Amino acid sequence: MKIKVNGEFLTDFSGNINELLQKQNLSPDRVAVEYNGQILSRENFNNVSLKDGDIVEIVHFVGGG
Repeated sequence: MKIKVNGEFLTDFSGNINELLQKQNLSPDRVAVEYNGQILSRENFNNVSLKDGDIVEIVHFVGGG
């Protein structure tokens, strides 16, 4: 399976969006996820299983001042 995450291809992953975030060491509470051109609500992170050819963009929020 081959998916594209933030412009880079992953070939060794299968699972859902939440599992992808865990693999990337990102907290679901601090990210926005676009899945194949659509913004996902956090409630759907566990419901969306990734499949070959999917494109995911993850934006994480960073505090600062």
